[in-house]
Amino acid sequence: MGMSDEVGGRVRQMRQKAEELKQAAERVNDPEESRRLKEKARRLQEQSEQESAMGSGDVYPME
Repeated sequence: MGMSDEVGGRVRQMRQKAEELKQAAERVNDPEESRRLKEKARRLQEQSEQESAMGSGDVYPME
């Protein structure tokens, strides 16, 4: 498995987990818990986008 395959697999897992968190946030009755889950999903989505961009060579980390 190449480096890009590993990044792609990790990104897919992160996006899937973010979607699961969003769905859980919709089902929970506690507004604070819902907000917490949505925030966690948002951070995970952002992280997956960053990893995806770095894995494809679009973005270079700051040195």
